Amino acid sequence: MPDLLRKPFGTHGKVHQITPADAGWRYVGFSLYRLRAGESAAEPTGETEVILVMVEGKASFTAAGQDWGELGDRMDVFEKTPPHCLYVPNGQQWQAKATTDCVIAVCSAPGKGGHTARRIGPDGITLTARGKGTNTRHINNIAMEDQDYADSLLVTEVFTPAGHWSSYPSHRHDEDDFPRITYLEETYYHRLNPSDGWAIQRVYTDDGSLDETIAVKDGDVALVPKGHHPCGAPYGFELYYLNVMAGPRRNWRFVPAPEVAEIMKRDAN
Repeated sequence: MPDLLRKPFGTHGKVHQITPADAGWRYVGFSLYRLRAGESAAEPTGETEVILVMVEGKASFTAAGQDWGELGDRMDVFEKTPPHCLYVPNGQQWQAKATTDCVIAVCSAPGKGGHTARRIGPDGITLTARGKGTNTRHINNIAMEDQDYADSLLVTEVFTPAGHWSSYPSHRHDEDDFPRITYLEETYYHRLNPSDGWAIQRVYTDDGSLDETIAVKDGDVALVPKGHHPCGAPYGFELYYLNVMAGPRRNWRFVPAPEVAEIMKRDAN
C-alpha cells in the first residue's frame, strides 16, 4: 500500500515535514508548525520558493532581508476569513515569532528566482463558491495560475460543508501534455470541525494500479502522486483542506474520471 497518509509526528513545534524525496516525487514540499506565543521558527529556502500560510493565529515575520510585521487575524481556520500569507523566493531566509498560539503552513516547490518576496492576502482573496448541490464547496485562492505570485507553486484553501463532496467530480492532473492536462503533484492538509471528526479521501487511477481510500482526521496530510482524488465530508463534520500543487508548468489542467465525465459536462451547462 502506498504511504499516502501522513499523520502529524507531534502536537507542538514542527509537526509535518514532507519533502519531494520523502514523498517519492520531484516538486512539492509541505511542512507545518504549531507554535505557542513567544516561540519562533526559521528556515532557509535553499533551492525552493515557499508560501507561508497563517492557518490560524498571529506571528511576526522577517524574510528576504525585510521586516513584514505581524501577519494573521484568523484564530480558528473555520472562521473562513481570507488568510495572511507571505511569499519567499529561493536563496533566502525566513523567520516567524508567534505573537499568539498559531499554525503556520510552509508550502514549497522549486524556485527559479522569478519573483521577489511579497505579502499575499488577505486583500484580494475572496471566499468563492464552486460546484452545485452537495458538490458545493468554498474556495480561498491564495496563488493560482491567474495570480503571478510564484515560479512553481499553486496554493488554495477549500472549505467543504458537512455532507458534501469536494475535489469532485473526480479528476486527475498527472500527465505533462499541456494544454490538455498538466503534471501536478499535490498535498492536502486536512482539518475537521469538530476536530474529533473524520473525512474520506480516495486516490485512484483509471487502470486500478493505484486505488486507495483514506480516512483522514484533523491535522492529517494526504499525498496525491497521480490519479483522481475526491474528498467526502460526512454529515456532522465540516472539512477544510489546504492544497499545494507544483510540477514542470505552473498551469492547472485536468481530465475527469471516465465515470464522471458526463456529470462534469452537465454541470458546466
